[in-house]
Amino acid sequence: MAPLISLLVSLLAASAAALPQDLVERHGPGHQAPKCRPHQVRHRKSWHTLTNIEKKAYLDAEVCLMSKPSTLYLRGARTIFDDFQSAHASLTEIVHYAGQFLPFHRLFVWEHEQALRRECGYTGAHPYWNETQDAGAFTTSILLDPVYGFGGNGVGASRCIADGPFANYTNALGPGYAINDHCIDRTIQDFVSWAAHKQYMDRCLAKSTWLDFWVCVEGAPHTAGHGGIGSQMSNPVSSPGDPLFYLHHAYLDMLWAKWQAQNPSVRLTEMGGKNLGDLATEFPGELFPADIPPPPGFPGAPAPGGPGAPVFNLTRPWDVPAPVIMGDPGNTTTLNHVLQLLGLGPDRTIAQVMNTKGGYLCYDYDQ
Repeated sequence: MAPLISLLVSLLAASAAALPQDLVERHGPGHQAPKCRPHQVRHRKSWHTLTNIEKKAYLDAEVCLMSKPSTLYLRGARTIFDDFQSAHASLTEIVHYAGQFLPFHRLFVWEHEQALRRECGYTGAHPYWNETQDAGAFTTSILLDPVYGFGGNGVGASRCIADGPFANYTNALGPGYAINDHCIDRTIQDFVSWAAHKQYMDRCLAKSTWLDFWVCVEGAPHTAGHGGIGSQMSNPVSSPGDPLFYLHHAYLDMLWAKWQAQNPSVRLTEMGGKNLGDLATEFPGELFPADIPPPPGFPGAPAPGGPGAPVFNLTRPWDVPAPVIMGDPGNTTTLNHVLQLLGLGPDRTIAQVMNTKGGYLCYDYDQ
């Protein structure tokens, strides 16, 4: 009997060790994260390299997430997909133009992947959009394929997308902080997408400090994806209403991981920047390359209709509480800064998401 009990204990221990990362108990800030074992690492790939079967699996899971009723009942949200958009809107002021921009969106995309797996049975890793391959030509990108992509450009005065798996989705949030039923809209601008060109990515990857790298990435690469797709995607508050948001930010995360890998002994712990951003003030770097005109309406860019014409209402309404900065005693972002998710997943410190294979996170990239 004793050998049998010993065998059962060993089998149970081995099974627990083999559990997928998203099934391991989640620990909050200040607790030791579970280990990321080699066989658990999810390998994220560019959409351009996925098979049609892999593409369809991801798209079907996203459609599924759009059909699931909200579990968090965040402001204006009707579906779990909306939950993510609403949380992003509520946190906009502290996750843009601030030091937690890249750490927050790294965690945000990870939790989006967790939701796809948990709620909709997705088994792949989160893909990313290698935007350098489509720089200056977003309109012809394979990501806009009507069958194995996210649907095409907007049409007519409404700029609603007319094909693809998300053409019939009614988005309850946006533009900005508005609660308003509308389609997923796009106004693709190829000249803006030129900022995704490899020369601008290489410029960021050549930066030697975190502060220089962060503002570089939140500048041209970030602007290219949002402004190049336009409409909802170019709105800094409600942009997660377009499913392309997640592949865009997975791409920015890939750039960060690639930059970190150049000098991991330093860059896996290097953090800084102010705690609170302000989209109405000047960006702490080059928001858009000087040799490319910025997209009309993008923060810091000339507004359509002439200087001063309103484009985005970035004023937080009365029913959206001011975001609270947690974990930092001063005005500088540190590794102890707490990344808030409003229930999408457990809050994490920046230290817990610095390494994509550090424990709570468990993935890498194909580059």
